[in-house]
Amino acid sequence: MLNLGIKGELTYTVQDKDTAKAMCTGGLDVFATSAMIALMESTACKSLANYLESGLSTVGKSMNIQHFCPTPVGTVVKFESELIKMDGKTLTFEVKALDPFGVMGAGIHERKIVDIQYFTMKALVKKAK
Repeated sequence: MLNLGIKGELTYTVQDKDTAKAMCTGGLDVFATSAMIALMESTACKSLANYLESGLSTVGKSMNIQHFCPTPVGTVVKFESELIKMDGKTLTFEVKALDPFGVMGAGIHERKIVDIQYFTMKALVKKAK
């Protein structure tokens, strides 16, 4: 059962493939904002694994994130999420990324609860057209 306060945590070491240069989102060999956001989303998503009923999943709905400082390749980054609001099928998370010097990114991430079978069917209909 879903309750406010569900938390997630993930630790990740920044790799060459995660840089802004490698992801074509900038010319620098530092942790890309897009890579940081993907790991924030993953942390929130995985935190729900033991709380959703069978046949349900969540999909990303929105991200409002700030990236505060550069982080070099090889740095261990800790990601945290906490479910802070539930409004119908919309779940709102506070997400953070922390490197050894403190908070490097933070913001709000919304996910929507979906029926897996129905959601997949909608995607297949689009593919068939």
